[in-house]
Formats: sequence, structure tokens, C-alpha cells
Amino acid sequence: MISIAMFNNKGGVGKTTLTCNIASFFAIEYKYDVVVIDCDPQCNATQLIMGQDYTTDFYWYGRIGQDITTIKHILQPLADGDSIISNEVKPVNYDANRFGVDLIPGHPSFSIIEDRLGTAWNELKSGTPAGIRQTNWNTQLCEALDDIYDLAFFDLGPSLGSINRSVLVGCDRFITPMAADIFSILGVRNIKEWIDRWMEEYEDGLSRWRKSDRAGMSKYTLKNPLDIDRGYVGYTMQQYITKTVSKGKKRPIKAYEDIIQDVPKIIDETLGDFLPDHIDINRANIGDIPQLYSLIPLAQSSSVPVYRLSSKDGLVGSQFKQRDTFAETIELIVDRLSENLNLEDD
Repeated sequence: MISIAMFNNKGGVGKTTLTCNIASFFAIEYKYDVVVIDCDPQCNATQLIMGQDYTTDFYWYGRIGQDITTIKHILQPLADGDSIISNEVKPVNYDANRFGVDLIPGHPSFSIIEDRLGTAWNELKSGTPAGIRQTNWNTQLCEALDDIYDLAFFDLGPSLGSINRSVLVGCDRFITPMAADIFSILGVRNIKEWIDRWMEEYEDGLSRWRKSDRAGMSKYTLKNPLDIDRGYVGYTMQQYITKTVSKGKKRPIKAYEDIIQDVPKIIDETLGDFLPDHIDINRANIGDIPQLYSLIPLAQSSSVPVYRLSSKDGLVGSQFKQRDTFAETIELIVDRLSENLNLEDD
């Protein structure tokens, strides 16, 4: 199994929509066994995949899904002071949604665990075994999922906090969805500095434990070394909205065009350090996402991937062409991502 974190510290870049549609395309069109793990306390991926009715019944009324484990329930033992996650991992099954993926739902209370993970990180830096093991909760989770799935997509919130750090510790690869705005692009510099800093702290913490108890350390599920050190497999760019001039013609906006031109250089100077040897800066761009306009509300209300919208979901007129364009885009992104993940070699 390959675990992939979808991550940007800037919100509003279409990350959740992209994550769920990529995961769905791998599952439905390419027949991979896929699970989506919602690690954003806002639970947007859960709402998109399962729909409003399901999530209301699940979270508010508790009428369904009593045997389903959310990400909060999986990490509850850590909140209680233990160093291992729950041994019960029961996702929503793929046949319960139109995305064709299994889902570990998010939970609004997941953010409460962030304090515990922050404390664990401070313990990790001093080489304390409990802190290192708790920080590796996602390493434990991925090990539990490894024999079941081909791909695991982690949808993360826009944060440089302890939740996202601990998710990345356990992941093999990461992708940065971006938009053509200054703050989205500049944010990658923050990401690089953040990852560089905590990777060094992580390695130092493991070194301290290793010196004091090498045999004891080998008994536990830990990332050593960190895979994301060379685990960056690409970025996407959300297209900006052009200005309409006379007779419906679209006019490019120079400021946005200039930003887009600079993206490869900025990526190369920052996150390029995390690219594996087989991915150059040109291959790092796995696709540009078109503006979806009215398709997003339709997809959300019907809980369906954008590329699978139909007239039954309310699709009309020119929306069919928009859907087809998006379907072509997602297929291209999935194919490029497959190459970067070396899936074609499997």
C-alpha cells in the first residue's frame, strides 16, 4: 500500500474535491482498492463522499454506523494516555457511497487530540519512547491497512500543526494542491521550512532513544527513516477565473499569469528537495484543475464525483461539456500521478 497525504497550509485550493475525485478515479476506473482517511476536523471529505443525510444521521442522531470507527475513535487510546491506536479499524464500505472508496470518517473532536500530539512531540524531542510511539500513530494505522488497500489518501486541513505533522510522519508520499494566488504559492516556503525543522527533530529524537535502548526500540512500529524525505510526488494548480470582455471572450489577468510562470521555479527551490530521483520539476506538475463553477454544488448535493455527474444529478446544457473536460483532467492527473508513484511498474 502507498499512503499519500494531500496537503497545503493555505485553504481554498480545492484540495478535498481533488482528493476525493482522484481517489474515486483510481477505485472505479482503474480498479484499485482505495481508502480515504479524513484527518481534517472540518470533515469536508466525509461530507462530500457520504452526503448530508448520512453525516447528519451518523454524527447528530447516531442512528447508523455504530460499527464504523472515525479517526477520533481510532486515536482515542492516545488521548487516554496509551501509545498505540485502537485495534478496531472499521471504515465505511465502498458500496455505501458513489465514490467507490472505503472511508475512515473524520470527526470534529479530532482537533482536541492535537494537544496530546503536541505534548507527544515535545517528549519525542527528548527521546522519550512514549512520545515517539504516539507520534507514529499513523505509521501504526498504515501498517494495519497495508494488506487491505493499494492506496490510502489522507485529506488534511490547512495547518502546520501537530495533527498534520503526525500524519506526514506515517505517510509515504505527499501532494500539494495549489491555487494561482500569491499566498498559496508562497505557502510552499513555509511548508519546506516546517518539514525540514521537524524532520531534524524527529531524527534526533530517534537517535536519543537508539543510544539508550536500541533493542527496545526495534520492537515497535516506527518510521525510520522518514519516507517523505524524498516523498514529494507533485502539485496541482487550480486555474484562476479570467475576466470576460466584449462578446464573451476571456482575457487573461497578467498578475495571475506571472504567478503561474514562477511556480515551477518556486517549487524547485523549495519542495524540490523532497522530490525522488525519478521525478524532475517538469513531472512534478501533475495537472491544472479547471474552474468547476456550478458543478461543485451539484456534486456536493448528490455526493458524487464531479466526473460522474449525470442528468439524474441535475446536470444540464453546457454543464455536460464542463463535466467531460473535468473527467479528462482527472484522468490525466491520475495517469501522471501513477507514473510518479511508479504504479505502472507494479
